Amino acid sequence: MDSNVSEWLNLIFRWIHVVAGVMWIGHLWFFNFVNAQLAKTYDADSRKKVIPELIPRALYWFRWGAAYTWITGVLLLWVVYWAGNAMGGNMSSYGSGGVALLIALVSFFVYDVLWKQLKNEMAGAVISFVLFAIVLFVFSLLMGGRAVFIYAGGTLGTIMFANVWMRIWPNQRKIIAGVKGTAPAPDPSVAALAGLRSKHNTYMSIPLILFMVSNHFPTVYGSDYAWVIVLIFLLVGWGIAKLLYNKSATPAPAQF
Repeated sequence: MDSNVSEWLNLIFRWIHVVAGVMWIGHLWFFNFVNAQLAKTYDADSRKKVIPELIPRALYWFRWGAAYTWITGVLLLWVVYWAGNAMGGNMSSYGSGGVALLIALVSFFVYDVLWKQLKNEMAGAVISFVLFAIVLFVFSLLMGGRAVFIYAGGTLGTIMFANVWMRIWPNQRKIIAGVKGTAPAPDPSVAALAGLRSKHNTYMSIPLILFMVSNHFPTVYGSDYAWVIVLIFLLVGWGIAKLLYNKSATPAPAQF
């Protein structure tokens, strides 16, 4: 690819990627750190007035932000890592990049089946961590450390994107229809599933942001054990998410 064309495509796709990502993650954090606490204060009349107006509007920007973030993310992989020959492994960039993208897509279905079976969140977190470690190790065999960090973020982003469109949005539609009275009230498991997947996305979003900007830090991704460093950052990100959840449940955010 011509270098000028590549640079312009990189600029355009990255701009859209960042803007859409801010839209997506901003609404994700609004739902989990603000609205989740506010919703606890609603009585039945408030729910009927607020939810049908607020939630569909927020979910519009939320789901389309997710879609454009994921699509432009794949386009950036093509421009920067595949066509740019920046995968850093022994295979061709298109070969290793394509295999890794397929692994990211399959990861959602493994995750989805796993969490449909599990009832204990701590056990699910441990198993998910181990499975993600295996994915990262496989990535380390296919590509260099810089690409491992990006594909770690891409795998989390793929799971989050699929959660939005396949689990959160469809279930929220049922909840909204039930509140409006245009459909029967859904089973409580519908809200529980949407809430759990939104929570998962929140926990994944914080390490995801670090992985997406990691190409600026060669000291970090340049290690022979880049995939292990990714796991450390993942745990730190989960810890930060836990602190934010705890803070959101305190009276402090509601103080004027």
